[in-house]
Amino acid sequence: MKIAFATKDNITVNDHFGWCRTFAVYNVDRENFKFIEFRNVHEGRDEMDKIDKRIEAIKDCTILYCSEIGATAAARVVRSRIHPMKSSGAESIEEILNKLITVLKKPPIWLRKVLQREE
Repeated sequence: MKIAFATKDNITVNDHFGWCRTFAVYNVDRENFKFIEFRNVHEGRDEMDKIDKRIEAIKDCTILYCSEIGATAAARVVRSRIHPMKSSGAESIEEILNKLITVLKKPPIWLRKVLQREE
């Protein structure tokens, strides 16, 4: 599955979803992870356009990690079948990916449902 990270430095999850200009996208499975690409986002005309552009950039991702996300944006991300996760920024993207590999070996119910949907 693909995971998007809102990042300013390409090392940690340290950007707000609504202000994020770059998402680092990785593919992760039960064995390993692989960097796919950086996806750049341009500013929108207004709040809704801003959210739409960010969702469009990560629409093929299953999970979004960001430092913050507003309620309206979070609801729209969830409706787009992307699961938003807030991160404190203390962990690196690599640490989060390694934890995800461990979690995927025995995923919680919400993640099992997501994985079944992808199959």
